[in-house]
Amino acid sequence: PEELFPVVDEDGNQISLAPRKICHDGKSMLLHPVVHLHLFDEQGNLFLQKRASTKDLLPGKWDSSVGGHVSPGEDTETALKRETLEELGLKSFEFIFNKKYIWKSQRERELVFSFRGSSKEIPVTDPGEIDEGRYWSVNEIKMNIGTGLFTPNFEYEFLTILNIK
Repeated sequence: PEELFPVVDEDGNQISLAPRKICHDGKSMLLHPVVHLHLFDEQGNLFLQKRASTKDLLPGKWDSSVGGHVSPGEDTETALKRETLEELGLKSFEFIFNKKYIWKSQRERELVFSFRGSSKEIPVTDPGEIDEGRYWSVNEIKMNIGTGLFTPNFEYEFLTILNIK
């Protein structure tokens, strides 16, 4: 069965459900909620994932540590914990809320709940979701901003929300 996404208003209140393919068709632009986690190590390096080459959106681009859709009836913290376990295998991690914002691309419109966090566990990526994952230094990320290596959404969050100097 096709995955259903909650369709929400700009405050995050669910107003209906819609199939994934409709939310990502580039026509409906139905607002649906997602979570992002930016996972830092003790040295201040940021874990990034390289999106699987099989992904329908932005395959092969480096992206936030964790990114995933909120399921119908699920709150954002539960979605964050579920996605972090699915994508990085982390059962225990600390996190704080950064910001909520609307991200619009040519294919979709998302209500993004952005978090930052850390874990004493070592991330183990899911090969069905992620081609590769590793920690990047802040300088290494800054040197590659604007080169097409990263997703536009990650670059936006790195430059504005994470407020890294």
